Amino acid sequence: MSEQSSDKERFTPPTDPAVQAQVEKALEGVNIDSLYGFDNPGGEPAQAKKIRGMQSGAVLQIDVPKDEVLVELTGKMQGIARFSQFLTEPKLRDVVEVMVERFDPREGIYICTPKGAASQNTDWDSLEVGSVVEGVVNGMNKGGLEVKVGNLRAFMPSGQIDLEFHKDISVFLSQKVTVEVTQIDKADHKLVVSRRRILEKQRAENRGKMLLEIAEGQTRTGVVRSVADFGAFVDLGGLDGLIHISEMTYNRQLKPADIVKVGDQVEVKVIKFDKESGKVGLSLKQSMSDPWKDIETKYPVGTKVTARVVKIESFGAFIEVEDGVQGLLPLSEMSWQRIRNPNQVVQVGQTIPLGVIAVDAANRRMTFSIKAAAPDPWADAATTYPKHSVHEAKVARLAEFGAFVELAPNVDGLVHISEMSDKRIRTPADAAKVGDLVKVRVLDIDPANRRISLSMKNVDGTFTPPPEIVKKPEKKRKIPLRGGLDF
Repeated sequence: MSEQSSDKERFTPPTDPAVQAQVEKALEGVNIDSLYGFDNPGGEPAQAKKIRGMQSGAVLQIDVPKDEVLVELTGKMQGIARFSQFLTEPKLRDVVEVMVERFDPREGIYICTPKGAASQNTDWDSLEVGSVVEGVVNGMNKGGLEVKVGNLRAFMPSGQIDLEFHKDISVFLSQKVTVEVTQIDKADHKLVVSRRRILEKQRAENRGKMLLEIAEGQTRTGVVRSVADFGAFVDLGGLDGLIHISEMTYNRQLKPADIVKVGDQVEVKVIKFDKESGKVGLSLKQSMSDPWKDIETKYPVGTKVTARVVKIESFGAFIEVEDGVQGLLPLSEMSWQRIRNPNQVVQVGQTIPLGVIAVDAANRRMTFSIKAAAPDPWADAATTYPKHSVHEAKVARLAEFGAFVELAPNVDGLVHISEMSDKRIRTPADAAKVGDLVKVRVLDIDPANRRISLSMKNVDGTFTPPPEIVKKPEKKRKIPLRGGLDF
């Protein structure tokens, strides 16, 4: 049998006579063994060697358990790639880009690597600058990491490890990494690789996708990349966005560093997006529940609360009743006594009982009062501190003209310098010091104006109040009337 007839016997013609005639005419003088590589068993078809390198091919079959994807290449050649190496999950009939690396004569198929995936070739002859390979970090030194790539030893400088600087690079030890070859010196067996370049390419691809997908109003998950006084930058997966300090939290007293740290995973809301510049404005607090919602129901006027002093100003103090909900304690509501400085009553960090006297949810304002948290201590002052009664009190503060002493919380009285001692003194400090416990006698009390005049004299119990002067009623003058009658 001739070579040509044997070729035609091996080839199964189509059943349609018209088509069969066209095929037979096309195959006249063609060696089928040479065409399909049967004349070179165990070898690569000579006419197909030119397909090595980056090629596009259609996905013919996917076998996930075997981690295999069958791809039809140029000239009806078939290649196989690992499913796990595809950056995007392939589907049947998808057109994918692969790197044709070598021919497997035993299987009669080309071994391929998906675009962007690590190559399986790790010998000096197969590597070139730009190759993407896999390796394992097995050592470190002052300048970077040592990576085992197949049987080769590679070096990865510290600046090429990640997109961000790592103070401690030991965290990468024993990790499997995908890297790009940046320098080859076969003579000195020097191989330099970069993981950062791989991450930059992935980031660029992700950025392009993100610019098409992102929109205002979306809620996204990202990772905090850096923190500054004005806010924090968050990586949304290829695209960075800024959380301004005003959008960090409902608590105005906290700084960005008090809320997030580099590496934190956060859920944010997209509040601004500029397609031309790619700038993204994010909000952390808008992705949370608003603590001011239903605040008027939760803290109606008249509610008694215990809250913390977070800041003091000349006009009063800011109070935090719960996380994100703050209000003002005015100076006038700090004491039943007249005071000039909030520090006389409260200190930052102090927890105090208060009464809610005003709530404005729309403007996020609350007003608190120390006075509203307890009954007026002056209500029964006239009965508790009658004239000439003696009491023990604590010296609260000194002035040039005398000393203010505390008879009870929010009930202060004044001991004039002339009433501080039986002896002549030049200053109140000659007779008492702040914090001293002293005995005082009530000279006069004016509850309406919240004033009590006191004396430190004659407080030993021997003082006898002066007798009250009783005025005798005036006699009515008799007015004589005509007729001899008097009235």
